[in-house]
Amino acid sequence: MMRICSSLANNGFEVTIVGVAHNKSTALTEKKYKQKRLPCYFKKGYFFYAEYNIRLFFFLLFAKADAFCCIDLDTLLPVYIIGKARRKIIVYDAHEYFSQLKEVITRPSVYRIWHWIERHFVPKIKNGYTVSQSIANVFHELYHVDYSVIMNVPLLKEQHTPVLKNKNVLLYQGAVNHARGLEYLIPAMNKIDAVLHIYGQGNMMEEIKKLIQQHHLEDRVLLLGNVTPHELTKVTPQALMGINLVEPIGLNQYYSLANKFFDYMHASIPQISMNFPEYKRINDEIEVAVLIDTLEIDTIANAINSLLQNKEKYHQLESNCAKAAQQYNWQNEEKKLIAFYKNILR
Repeated sequence: MMRICSSLANNGFEVTIVGVAHNKSTALTEKKYKQKRLPCYFKKGYFFYAEYNIRLFFFLLFAKADAFCCIDLDTLLPVYIIGKARRKIIVYDAHEYFSQLKEVITRPSVYRIWHWIERHFVPKIKNGYTVSQSIANVFHELYHVDYSVIMNVPLLKEQHTPVLKNKNVLLYQGAVNHARGLEYLIPAMNKIDAVLHIYGQGNMMEEIKKLIQQHHLEDRVLLLGNVTPHELTKVTPQALMGINLVEPIGLNQYYSLANKFFDYMHASIPQISMNFPEYKRINDEIEVAVLIDTLEIDTIANAINSLLQNKEKYHQLESNCAKAAQQYNWQNEEKKLIAFYKNILR
């Protein structure tokens, strides 16, 4: 969102981003766009969503704007209601196929709520964009809306000096959550002559720690926690290989196009990823990854070991990453974003 807001602000739009004030929220820093955090008494669950939506409703009721944009379904209702009442342009930014998130579809009562909101309101919002062509296709088929595709990719930066790689490090970056394949990756490390660095936090941390202990991998799987995006951009190119595993539970995961896929690409490190539609589409254009069909311990280990041993293949993927980054970068996606908003606000 910071990237989107910055691009819009740099191109003459007045932007205000609204979020939640958490107890552990870091202090806001000055940006070219306005920032607003709404305090909430409840911190999670149904009451949190209800409270935040009510607070957002009243904030939007008096906010000066020509257009309101909701990010995913959890802010759609107040944006839609106020947008219609005030006759403003409404935009849906689908960062996820929200109703198909694993944590939604595995809880029937939760799924019914979000699916009802999606079925009833997404068809009424004709202006929108999403992060992958697969999700755009589903929305067109189900809800008869033609949403643009604006991928969440990094800014292309010039690499002035070669980065020395740690020839023994595999890298996983991102949320340490369920459905990310970590429960298969960690046992696979018993069969791989390398060290795994995990950057991130999430709802699976305690399970991961127990799994590391169970397989006696304390010296080969390192939990390095959260680091700043700036720091991550420095350590990622030093890794030998990136890991991007996704469990196919829910169409959101199946149609995913994770940030880390592009982060590894821009860092010029080959990766192990899933043979899902979006990754396959890009990899068919220019091969930057080894794609696997299933999340099995032997499958993961064999894919990593094969790439570690095949130096020619590794260097070809490494070279392809730099070429692919010239196409998949924010400078290109930004042009689509600006064109989208200029078109709806003209």
